[in-house]
Amino acid sequence: MTPTSLASSLADLDIHGLRRRRRVLDTPQGVRVRVDGADYLSFSSNDYLGLANHPALAAAAQAAIAEAGVGAGAAHLLTGHHRLHHQAEEELAACVGLPAALLFSTGYMANLGVIPALLDRHDEVFEDRLNHASLVDAAVLSRAKLTRYPHCDLQTLERQLAASTAQTKLIASDTVFSMDGDLAPLAGLMDLAERFDAWLYLDDAHGFGVLDARPHSVSPRLIYMATLGKAAGVAGAFVAGSADLIEWLVNRARTYIYTTAQPPLLAAAVSASLRLMAAEGWRREHLNTLIAQLKVGVADLPWSLMPSDTPIQPLVVGGNHDALRLAEGLKQRGILIPAIRPPTVPEGTARLRISLSAAHSEAEVQQLLTALRDLARG
Repeated sequence: MTPTSLASSLADLDIHGLRRRRRVLDTPQGVRVRVDGADYLSFSSNDYLGLANHPALAAAAQAAIAEAGVGAGAAHLLTGHHRLHHQAEEELAACVGLPAALLFSTGYMANLGVIPALLDRHDEVFEDRLNHASLVDAAVLSRAKLTRYPHCDLQTLERQLAASTAQTKLIASDTVFSMDGDLAPLAGLMDLAERFDAWLYLDDAHGFGVLDARPHSVSPRLIYMATLGKAAGVAGAFVAGSADLIEWLVNRARTYIYTTAQPPLLAAAVSASLRLMAAEGWRREHLNTLIAQLKVGVADLPWSLMPSDTPIQPLVVGGNHDALRLAEGLKQRGILIPAIRPPTVPEGTARLRISLSAAHSEAEVQQLLTALRDLARG
């Protein structure tokens, strides 16, 4: 693309209803927000447990500033690895029942760091067709052969693994698929990894803190990644696995080695978040109540929810402009939900991605259902 073609290319995005624009948030993240100067009831964040603005996390971060300052000031392998980072890594490993863990700046950086650290052009990566873009980019960056299998299709994956002559094989999958909200067949994936001597890389960005945090297996071939900016309410990500795996990543994961460590205050907030998640199981229970309420409430509407038992509840509309109009109708009624369109989702499946939070009340979910019924009547 040349500089002179940018304007026409942007205009083409407008024609097809595909242009994205950023919104400006004027409040802390929560279910009641001020965006672009207007107040909304929001179903548009990944703050699944309602912890992003929790006072305990803020207090932990403030106390850490007094102890450790703001910036880390150096990479982890120089002088940036603070005691608060180390403590959070130990707590995260214990939380998911694996021997060791390593903090990364983001989930994207974790995926880009781990897969190229383990694979090269002699190897092969097998990925679910609906995996997050960062897993696909990581495979490309590794120079290994990238093989995609149809969504959650274990039979096809088995045939692909059996046909592979790669020195090292790695299966990579989201655990909760971010746009559909459905779950990967984890037990089947681990069985295939064991049978074909492959790594199993699980990206649990949208499951950590909401579903059972402990993987189904503690096999040394398991690599578990989760982000800390969604249910945990903070920022960053971690990778957990065997002690040897983590030691190798410390020495070979370029996105860990060649970047400044996150501020220690974030690690302190993560530790506070883990304590809350362990102590306040009511948050997950309330989420399940809201999910059930929403499913019953939309049953008679012209749009259908995709099958999901997670806080991600995609309401499929179909056309890009139809999804935008429905989102705009809700916005005019004081409710904020993003319209998700291609290439994020397949053509013809534009949707409203309803994200529920433990901070929502049943009355607020009912407010959404009432607005959808009004819009369905035209």
